[in-house]
Amino acid sequence: MLFPDTLKYQNWRRSMVKNLQERGITDKRILAAMEKLPRHWFVPETLLDRVLYDIDYAVGIDCGQTISKPYTVAWQTQLLDAKRQQSVLEVGTGSGYQTAVLCELGLRVFTVERQRMLLDKAKELLSQLGYLSVRYYFGDCFDGVRELKDFMFDRILVTCGAEEIPEGLMRCLRVGGIMVVPVGDIDGQRMLKIIKNGDTPDQWQVEDVGDAWFVPMLQGKVGSLPVR
Repeated sequence: MLFPDTLKYQNWRRSMVKNLQERGITDKRILAAMEKLPRHWFVPETLLDRVLYDIDYAVGIDCGQTISKPYTVAWQTQLLDAKRQQSVLEVGTGSGYQTAVLCELGLRVFTVERQRMLLDKAKELLSQLGYLSVRYYFGDCFDGVRELKDFMFDRILVTCGAEEIPEGLMRCLRVGGIMVVPVGDIDGQRMLKIIKNGDTPDQWQVEDVGDAWFVPMLQGKVGSLPVR
């Protein structure tokens, strides 16, 4: 059962959205989505606190992962510059919060997660919330989604830190598409917006848009059951 979305939480979300606007988030669709979505539904009940709506605060969830701070969610989503009905591959389902934001924008969402527990919990919650068109995949996605090897995405959003630009993912991005990905190591990451103008790396337009900090993008699966 979902914790009630009381007036207190609604007021916190309105304040969060105001702070996002002041920080430079201008896409009204993203702001509307984040004002609508109760962020406290995506975390353990022990974290029902105002800190969830602090735009600069990431919160720990299961499996040593985090739900990204609201500013990062809004910033990455805005960098995607995605249009309704475009396909987007989300690498790192996590709590499912970012997935829900993408759904609210009218995108066709494909999401992949290497932690079985997180994937199952996110799928259950998102289905309960009515996001029934999301497609879920279990894996690390270093070389794309095995089940979708011939599918080309309009957008790719990576919510974990890669040591270098993941070329396996770039092969899954259509020409003209955009990938937003944090790249770096424990000494620092940079958020990159990559426009694929051709199939070879010299044809990729790479823009460094600022500092980033994400849990690392790791290989291998944690769990073994197929997605139901």
